[in-house]
Amino acid sequence: MRFFNTAGPIKPERHYCIPPLERLNMDEVFALIRDEKYFVLHAPRQTGKTSALLALRDLLNAQGTYRCVYVNVEGGQAAREDVEQVTRAFLGELASRARLVGDGFLDEIWFDILAKYGGHVALREALTRWAQAAPKPLVLLIDEIDALIGDSLLSVLRQLRAGYDLRPEGFPQSVVLCGVRDVRDYRIQSTAENAIIAGGSAFNIRAESLRLGDFSQDEVFDLIAQHTAETGQAFTAEALETIWTQTQGQPWLVNALAYEAGFKNKTGRDRSQPITDNAICDAREQLILRREIHLDQLADKLQEERVQRVIEPLLSGAEERRFIDRDLEYVRDLGLVAQDLPYRIANPVYAEVVPRELTWVLQGEFEQETAWYINADGSLNVVKLMTEFQTFFREHSEHWVRRFQYQEAGPQLLLQAFLQRIVNSGGRIEREYGLGRGRTDLLIVWPQGDQMRKFVIECKILHKSLEQTIAEGLEQTAEYMDRCDAEAGHLVIFDRREGRRWADKVFRDSRTSSSGVEIEVWGM
Repeated sequence: MRFFNTAGPIKPERHYCIPPLERLNMDEVFALIRDEKYFVLHAPRQTGKTSALLALRDLLNAQGTYRCVYVNVEGGQAAREDVEQVTRAFLGELASRARLVGDGFLDEIWFDILAKYGGHVALREALTRWAQAAPKPLVLLIDEIDALIGDSLLSVLRQLRAGYDLRPEGFPQSVVLCGVRDVRDYRIQSTAENAIIAGGSAFNIRAESLRLGDFSQDEVFDLIAQHTAETGQAFTAEALETIWTQTQGQPWLVNALAYEAGFKNKTGRDRSQPITDNAICDAREQLILRREIHLDQLADKLQEERVQRVIEPLLSGAEERRFIDRDLEYVRDLGLVAQDLPYRIANPVYAEVVPRELTWVLQGEFEQETAWYINADGSLNVVKLMTEFQTFFREHSEHWVRRFQYQEAGPQLLLQAFLQRIVNSGGRIEREYGLGRGRTDLLIVWPQGDQMRKFVIECKILHKSLEQTIAEGLEQTAEYMDRCDAEAGHLVIFDRREGRRWADKVFRDSRTSSSGVEIEVWGM
């Protein structure tokens, strides 16, 4: 029986899958190879790059026009800037991969070439001799190129460039460099030259940069339909919509949610029972709680300054962009921020992971008992929660906000950490934030019997006068309540101005929006 794949390249006989080459513009790929171009294929981690390269290798070799070899150079990362050792690892792996497609030429020569020419020339010389001896033009697919660092990466790029004019008789006809980022955007720290070298300078023969995108909505539904066709188990329409909405087609997330709900969950393994949207929401929570490697790697990037410069104003709902294009390109290449406007986290799962990761330590500081904020009928007492948070914020915010790496978004993060107990008690928080919104929207979804009750909490930083900020916030909160069909709304105003007394900042008031919606306003 096939299953949803969450680790490594797909195998169609074992995994539900979208055919990898259907996700590429193959007319463009064939034209680049035919025209002897060297180009880049890049995409975030666990998007399907390696699966696409392996499928391309098999297709080209089956067509018979070229001899195509795939090689993964990640093994050279451990040697760091030792060019000799990295070249040894590269050539050894390349010879091994070439044998898999019936070509043992490199096996006989690469070691002697390395001994004679050294690490800075051996790759170019080996590729030249191989191309001259090959009965067909060579196509070389180099995966994980950005795993190499510093002088070792520069050496590989420059050797590929050095033999470029010899193609196709004396060098590979086409080379594809594959990694997370476009080589143009590399900033390579060369120890030998004591300088930062631009990737576009070291590899200025790059003709095109192709990006492997996420699944489309149709592809997500087609993938899930394969499971239904083979097992008879349906995903409800609501479950399908939840998978699409939560992942926005990110391939690993789509597969991980479906696998968690349909294979790891005991109820989900009963093929007579459909997979519901509640099962998908539960699966999302389990992935986050386990800090799955995909999510953990992404969260680890939050510690980088160039990531913080982009993510922090998104979390705080800042009005203006202050980050530079290169920072934005980097977080987009990581898959953390959406490719299109407005600037926002790429999907709701990542939007949930980011604040929870940034407040992981603080969450453990709060007692997890639930009785005090749950009413006798099982309903959620949001007013009691907010009253308690207001007291906590007054007493502890200065201490905790200083401890946050993302201090600009500190108040919003503190509130989200405080509300995390709702998730731990079986509820759910949905978060909307992004640049230019001027606010952070939180939606609490609380199960009570057969109902899902909804409460809006909107956060704003006081920039204008208090009355202007409240007036604007009331309309935004009312609009969000209407969109989410929430029964109550709370507007939180954080006053971060210097020299203000807490007695002037802390208040609670009931106000009414222009549409007649009553909203609780909390000053902090």
